[in-house]
Amino acid sequence: MTARPEDIRNAAWAACDTFRGAIDADQYRHYVLVMLFLKYISDQWESHAADYRKKYKDMPEAARELRVQRDMGRERFALPEVTLYDKDDAPIDRFLGSFQSLYERRQADNIGELVNITLDAIEKANEQKLPGVLRNVDFNSESNLGSTKERNRRIKQLLEDFNKPELDLRKVGEDIIGDAYIYLIERFATEGGKKAGEFFTPRKVSELVAKLARPEPGDTICDPACGSASLLLRAGEEVGTSNFRLFGQESNAQTLGLAKMNMFLHGMDSASLVRCNTLTDPGLLQGDALMRFDIVVANPPFSLDKWGAEEVKDDRWHRFTRGIPPKSRGDYAFILHMLAIAKPGEGRIAVVVPHGVLFRGGAEGRIRESIVRDNLLDAVIGLPAQLFPTTGIPVCILVFDRARESGGLREHERDVLFVDASRDFKPGKRQNQLREEDLQRIVDTCRERREIPRYSHLADLAEIEGNGFNLNIPRYVDTYEPEAEIDLQAVQIRIEDLEQQLAETRKQMNRYLKELGIDVRG
Repeated sequence: MTARPEDIRNAAWAACDTFRGAIDADQYRHYVLVMLFLKYISDQWESHAADYRKKYKDMPEAARELRVQRDMGRERFALPEVTLYDKDDAPIDRFLGSFQSLYERRQADNIGELVNITLDAIEKANEQKLPGVLRNVDFNSESNLGSTKERNRRIKQLLEDFNKPELDLRKVGEDIIGDAYIYLIERFATEGGKKAGEFFTPRKVSELVAKLARPEPGDTICDPACGSASLLLRAGEEVGTSNFRLFGQESNAQTLGLAKMNMFLHGMDSASLVRCNTLTDPGLLQGDALMRFDIVVANPPFSLDKWGAEEVKDDRWHRFTRGIPPKSRGDYAFILHMLAIAKPGEGRIAVVVPHGVLFRGGAEGRIRESIVRDNLLDAVIGLPAQLFPTTGIPVCILVFDRARESGGLREHERDVLFVDASRDFKPGKRQNQLREEDLQRIVDTCRERREIPRYSHLADLAEIEGNGFNLNIPRYVDTYEPEAEIDLQAVQIRIEDLEQQLAETRKQMNRYLKELGIDVRG
């Protein structure tokens, strides 16, 4: 029986119980997600091999196995044979590098080492697709998983959890397994605290960013701070067809591994994700120049300290000609990089930033003024507080459009749309959420560039200049709602009426007390 999506999600999340309380969520998420990926490719291998054997069932066994082996050589992911040797290099065990083989050996005293060996063999057998994806996680780590006895117990339990019928992934499509993977990442982010959440953008926020960026068929889409790549995938889904290319950069090796698995589980094998420091050593290059993209989206680290200001003074790609942001706040460093990699005259950008980007002075103020004067800023959208597991502060989305610069199709448009959507959300105990109607209202307002009282405003350059290029949303969207006028005469009449009712009530009470023989004085 094919596993149901909700069963897969619940069973995979339950597998985390093996680690809870023993190691932090930002560590154990890697073990669970790698195991889910291994289980998926192993179950798919097993399912396809069974289908081929059924297809060639009328052939002699030896010939049938040769045909199966030939056809399995075209599998999306190869599962190699693993051979173990003793200290004298004599083979002592040989098995297919798969989840099922590890499950059969779950009682082994060196099960952590066996998992590592298997993952390493799978990486090498798929060196064009999986380099650095699986072996960034050490299943034999004493510092993470404890003593040998504890480590063996946890890995054995993890293998048993993933061998449950609810996690039979042999007939599961990419849409279901991809959704389960995203579900796990989101749960880690919302329940795992700051460290576990710093690599993920909440689903509705990702969807909003993607819709504001407006990717179209044929577009190249880049996230220069891609984390687990969930935002990048949302931007791709927004296209509505499979005619697009995804690119990403991420500095953390383990997080990049999660991102690549995320892509594979969504069928995005052609995505190009590279490990690099986006600000000091970008990795997506075309010859000696930065690659340019139709769409750029990102939720970069907020106000990143020590981002590399000293290293970019002589930036070879000339990204910081408007100025170098403060070394203790990298927000504008990411913005300037995104502007540099968007295609001139047509590239569109949507980025999540803290509100300080709108009004801080000094170098940031000068950079902000330069960007606005060059007519690159399209919209500023303020969002509610507590949308992110990593911070309770409200954030905003900045939309830039290089079609507004000189020579672009929108160069005649000189106003900036300000939207205050901070009051529209579904409250939550730990985290607020954007509702579908909240998201749609923002998108419709931005696409139609509508002015709505106490919600949105179109500001021209003169107005922004008059505010000293301070983009703080309350300067442009007045959300003050005057209190209703009080009719003092009506209030006085109401007071007199209440006093009369009180006097009558007291008289009645006194009569009751007298009837009960209680002395009433006065």
